[in-house]
Amino acid sequence: MHETSTSTGSYYKRLGDGRYWSTVHAQGAWNPHEQHMAPVTGLMVRELEAFAPRDGMRLAQLGFDILGLIPDGEFTIDVSMLRPGRTIELLQAELTAGGRVAVRATAWRLQTSDTAAVAACEDEVMPPLSEADDWDGLGQWPGGFIESLQAKVLPEHRPGRGAVWVHSPFEMVDGEPTSALVRLLGLVDSANGVSSRVPPGLGSYMFPNVDLSIHLYREPEGEWLGLQTRVTFAGDGVGLTSAVLHDERGPFGRSEQILTVRRLPDAP
Repeated sequence: MHETSTSTGSYYKRLGDGRYWSTVHAQGAWNPHEQHMAPVTGLMVRELEAFAPRDGMRLAQLGFDILGLIPDGEFTIDVSMLRPGRTIELLQAELTAGGRVAVRATAWRLQTSDTAAVAACEDEVMPPLSEADDWDGLGQWPGGFIESLQAKVLPEHRPGRGAVWVHSPFEMVDGEPTSALVRLLGLVDSANGVSSRVPPGLGSYMFPNVDLSIHLYREPEGEWLGLQTRVTFAGDGVGLTSAVLHDERGPFGRSEQILTVRRLPDAP
């Protein structure tokens, strides 16, 4: 079970030998006994970032496959090198809980170089944090992770299309500093909830994501994540949440989440 003390200012406690324990702040929204994918993402990014680091290389793309419910409590993360290389590497991380792999991630790590002469970005710049208003819209979702967040909303926000800034005051691992990369990527999975097409709990449908793909064309900075989201529901039970990711300097990447859209069994 989750650590029940709300005094713990982190999502996880390190147990040693690749083992962790989830606190109540990592609790998911769809089931009380599961972890939310957002802090799971942050912790797995932390492990990938720390694995055999090399100067002049950085994570550029991360793909997470959610292989089932992510149980709370104790779990392990194992990282390995799938494809070594001088300028391009492919890493893998697996989160194992309850005797099975619950999340498998792959990450491309690329060599960096000075390409400032041709640098450009075509993604629309999100209005700054200073123009956003305090927002309690995430409160429609249950769970300890959502409760841990602070959020600010921009005027263009509506169901299916939104613009929200989110922040967490908690560290990823108890007693350890959290890098900007880990902190911000540990919030990305919340994109599926900030401008949902139907409200959770009050609607007739659930729409969990089965994956999370993140592309980083710039290293993120700071502690606030801006999410410009677009949510599509097809007519056959499949959907997609897409987001342009921002820090306070501007856009730094994109995320995609494929959704399984399901009518609730007890829906009218």
